[in-house]
Amino acid sequence: MKVKDLMTKEAKTCTPETDLATAAESMWMRDCGILPVVDDKRRVAGMITDRDICIATGCHRRDPATILVKEVMTGQVFSCSPETDIGEALQIMQWKQVHRLPVIDSAGKLCGVLSLTDIALKIDPNATEPEPCARDIHAALRLICARRSKLPEAPWTKPQTHIQRREDATA
Repeated sequence: MKVKDLMTKEAKTCTPETDLATAAESMWMRDCGILPVVDDKRRVAGMITDRDICIATGCHRRDPATILVKEVMTGQVFSCSPETDIGEALQIMQWKQVHRLPVIDSAGKLCGVLSLTDIALKIDPNATEPEPCARDIHAALRLICARRSKLPEAPWTKPQTHIQRREDATA
């Protein structure tokens, strides 16, 4: 099974110039906990979560309407393509400890988001190979939720060409 079969295709996004109050409202209206941060060409510049918004608001002690997404977004992004196998996407989530992956097409544009929720709700728990089974999903979830200091070394056996990284959101 491929990521394109499970991903949320109509992912809500924001821009680096969006304020946190607007981003939070978008998440509330869409019942989601993350927004990909995109530029004017729909290339992913970062990600912002509801947790990022809460912590930034508390730490900055400012009105969320006065804080821009670019001030607090995560600039390092791990992603996959629509053609990535679900098992491989789960492995990325597991070793990078992320609950969601932006799905980037061959032109480098956002075409969806794959979340653990998508996987949990859309995969048959009794499925056998090549789909991940409930045991695979549980194992991935355990590592995603583990404290970083308790993680074993990631067993990457092939090049990470499917992972796109953006260290600097302004690049």
